[in-house]
Amino acid sequence: MNQPDTPTSRRRLSAVWLIPLMAAFIGLWLVFSYLSSQGPIITLKLEDAEGINAGKTAIKMRNVQIGVVESVSLSEDLSHTLLSVQMQADTDRMLFSDAQFWVVKPRVGREGISGLSTVLSGAYIELLPGSNGKKTKTFTVKNSPPPEKTGDGLFLKLVSEPGTNINNGDPVSFRSLKVGRVVETQFDRQAKLFRHRLFIEKPYDVLVSESSRFWKVSGIGFQLDARGFQAQLSSLEALLGGGISFSVPDSSMATGAPVEDGHQFELHNSQESARRALYTQTLDYVLLVERSVRGLKAGAPVEYRGIRVGTVEQVPWAFAEQGPNAMTDSPIPVLIRLEPQRVNQQSNIALTTWKEEISHMVNNGLRASLKAGNLLTGSLFVDLAFHQNAPTTDTSATYNSVPVMPSVAGGGLSKLEDQLHALLKTLNELPMKNMADNLNNNLKHLSGVTGRIESLLNDPALNTLPQQISSNLDALDATLQGWQSGGDGYQELQGTLQKLNRLLDSAEPLLDTLNEQPNALIFQRHPTTDPQPRGAQ
Repeated sequence: MNQPDTPTSRRRLSAVWLIPLMAAFIGLWLVFSYLSSQGPIITLKLEDAEGINAGKTAIKMRNVQIGVVESVSLSEDLSHTLLSVQMQADTDRMLFSDAQFWVVKPRVGREGISGLSTVLSGAYIELLPGSNGKKTKTFTVKNSPPPEKTGDGLFLKLVSEPGTNINNGDPVSFRSLKVGRVVETQFDRQAKLFRHRLFIEKPYDVLVSESSRFWKVSGIGFQLDARGFQAQLSSLEALLGGGISFSVPDSSMATGAPVEDGHQFELHNSQESARRALYTQTLDYVLLVERSVRGLKAGAPVEYRGIRVGTVEQVPWAFAEQGPNAMTDSPIPVLIRLEPQRVNQQSNIALTTWKEEISHMVNNGLRASLKAGNLLTGSLFVDLAFHQNAPTTDTSATYNSVPVMPSVAGGGLSKLEDQLHALLKTLNELPMKNMADNLNNNLKHLSGVTGRIESLLNDPALNTLPQQISSNLDALDATLQGWQSGGDGYQELQGTLQKLNRLLDSAEPLLDTLNEQPNALIFQRHPTTDPQPRGAQ
């Protein structure tokens, strides 16, 4: 007999219901696990979506994936691309307003080759976390890594004039050793200057000091000036794209204190201009040059006995300010700058003492002159030397409030040029036409004489003259043989000489008598006494 169901049996659940309940619990757990593993959704803005794929492009930090691009779309004004990115959990602490994103893909540039790992895997977006504490959900993606991603080292500011052609990635070298690079370049519209940001790697950051100077290098360069021929060859990287070099240009100067991040320097065009920037204490003088200044340029050296002591600043300087009439027979002013720090190699000098010493040297005959520095280019330089017979000068003379350095006519090539000019002037004053006419007349007479000589040489009688001379010489030889010892002529001459000798012997007493008594031929040699008259007897 069947018993009726009790209420207890009706409320009992079947074990079949455990399976869907377990499945629902697992589903809820998966949903909770998925939601708990997801981070915030952010929006990234970039110029174009080259290499970006929805659902594939990852967001990474230190090669660890922390997000993925969910969708790619265009902005409303179609000016840029918008990426919707699903970040993973625990990424909120990274997403402050100063966080930076950039696309990592294969690149070939002056910095080298980078991003080769993305050739097969595809491009991805790298994150540099922010730290300013300001939350945001929208970020801008850059095409290149930010400067802060370069590594440990020293960041410097560099100011340059337009036209220096310095770009991001250009190498920065210290004595041909690459120690850093240019990481950022901006143009200041108001100041019309380029402002660069340099990164110097460790441990080379200790090489930068307050006395360091930066200058542009072009890889390879040639210079031919008053100092001769100079060639510069830098690294291959600088040869291809240029670069920047720095050091203390004058090794004798003090190195100076180290610098900190953000220290600003000026970019110079050459190492020589960078060296001159070290010499902050200078003395200006003016040369009043009477002769031509062709070949003398700004930057030419000023030397004393072969030692560089200064630089030519401007040629000409403040010339003909009062109009063309002031140019007539007026000397050409040349501004020179003496740099005592080149000589004494000290950071601080007493300019007053130097000025007094130079004035004393001028009173003792110190004079400036222009001399040839290079025969090929004709470039000149200023030479300071003592001249014993230099005329006295007023050391207080000034030109536009700048002291005047007395000058004398240059020697060497310039003096030779003046002499050559005087010689050419003398030659121009010669009566060349009359001299040419006289020369032509003389040439005509010479031509007539030459014709007569030629006709004389062609005379047959002249051709027999050598034979006649030979016959006469033979006859003369035969005659001379007759007068040789033993010949008839010789015997006759010998007899004649003997007769002459006897004759002279006979005439010798007569000659002695005539010598003693010239009147012996008229009067007797021993005259008789005169007769005496007799007297009457």
